[in-house]
Amino acid sequence: MQSLTTPRWICTPIGTLLGLSLIGVPVARADFIADSKGSLEARSFYFNRDFRQDGARDKAEEWAQGFLLRMESGYTAGTVGFGLDALGMAGFKLDSGGGTAGTNLLPADLSGGSQDRYGELGLTAKARISNSTLKLGTLQIKDPVVSSNDTRLLPATFKGGLLSVQEIDRLKLTAGQLTQINVVDSTDYQDMTANRIGGSSDKFQFAGADYQFLPNLTAQYRHSQLENIYRQNYLGFVHTLDLGAGQSLKSDVRYARSAEDGNFRDLDNQAFGAMFTYSLAGHALGLGYQRMSGDDPFPYIGRSDPYLVNFVQIGDFANIDEHSWQARYDYNFAAVGVPGLTFMTRYISGDNVQRSAPGEGQEWERNTDIAYVVQDGTLKGLGLKWRNATVRSNFGNDLDENRLIVSYTMALW
Repeated sequence: MQSLTTPRWICTPIGTLLGLSLIGVPVARADFIADSKGSLEARSFYFNRDFRQDGARDKAEEWAQGFLLRMESGYTAGTVGFGLDALGMAGFKLDSGGGTAGTNLLPADLSGGSQDRYGELGLTAKARISNSTLKLGTLQIKDPVVSSNDTRLLPATFKGGLLSVQEIDRLKLTAGQLTQINVVDSTDYQDMTANRIGGSSDKFQFAGADYQFLPNLTAQYRHSQLENIYRQNYLGFVHTLDLGAGQSLKSDVRYARSAEDGNFRDLDNQAFGAMFTYSLAGHALGLGYQRMSGDDPFPYIGRSDPYLVNFVQIGDFANIDEHSWQARYDYNFAAVGVPGLTFMTRYISGDNVQRSAPGEGQEWERNTDIAYVVQDGTLKGLGLKWRNATVRSNFGNDLDENRLIVSYTMALW
C-alpha cells in the first residue's frame, strides 16, 4: 500500500519553529498582572436523546449544571515573557436516573448511572517571544488536524505543548505534541485512540502553516501523526468573494490523505470536502459536498472533533466510501433589528456506505439551532440555545435529540 512520507522537519517541529522565532525579535513589553484576565462561565445543560430503532433502549436524558473558571495571566517583561493560565471546571447532576444516563454530560458511576458531581483543574505554562508563543500543559485546541470537543457540559482538553510562530507577515507556523486526552465526561487523562480505527497512543504530533495569499484568500497545510496508528496530510483553502451590495460568496475546500503509521494495520483514506456559502444581508445559504475514498473511514482522535464540512451535531458522514451532501440556511435577526437572535437549519444526506450487511448504507441528519444572547441590561451576555437533531440510518442508530443550553459568562477582572 502506498504510504505517506513524513517530512524531516516534522520530527522536531517545536525546536525548529522556536529557532525561527528567535531571529531578530524585539524585547517583549508586557505586564504579568495588568494584562491578566479572569472569567466565570455557568452552563445549565439539558440533554434528551430518543432512540427510535427496534430493540434499542428508550432514551438517554439528563440535566446538569457546569461552571468554568478561566484565569489567564499576562507575560513578564523581557525578551522572553512568561505566564501561567488556569482552567477550573466543575459539574453537578441536577436530574438523572431510571436508566436514562449515558448522555456524556457527567462521568459514569459503577452502577450504570452518573456521578453526582465532578471537577478538575488544568494549568498551562506559557512563554512569548515577540509574536510567537509556546504553551505547555492543559490545552484546548482548534486546528484542522485536532480539535477539542466542547458540545457537552464541560469541554475536553489535551495534555501537551503547542507552538505558534507569527514573525513573518501573513504567515503563521503551528506545531504541537499531545500526549493524552481528557474527554468531556471524565476527570482522568488517557491515551488517545483513532475513531473507528482503534489502537492506542500517547503521542500525537502535528505541524504546518497558514498563509494569507490575499486579504480574502488563506491556505492551510498540516502534517500530523498519531504514533503507530496513522499519518495524515491536510490541505485547505478558504476564499471570500465580495459581490457588492452586501453580498458575498465564501468557498471552503478541504482535502486530507491518511495512511498507516508503524505496523498497527493497513490504512487508506482520502477525504474531500467543499462548502460554498452565499450571504446577503442577514441570510446565508450553504451547499456542501463530502466524499470518502479508500479502504477505511476517515481517522481522527477519538472523542475529538474532526475537521470535516459534514461533521454536524451527531454524525460525521466519514464512513468507508461515503458520499454526502449538505444544504444549510442561516439567518441573523440583527438584520431586522433584533441583535443577538440567530437561526440555523441544515440537512445532510449520505450514501454509498460500505456495511457488513448486504446493500448500500444510507443515512441522513437534520439539525435546527435557535439561539439568543441578551445584548444589554442586567442580564447582558446571558445566552439561550435550543439544538434539535433527527438522524435516520439503515446501518446505525435512529435518533431524535434535543439540547437546551443556558449560559452566562461574568468577567471577574
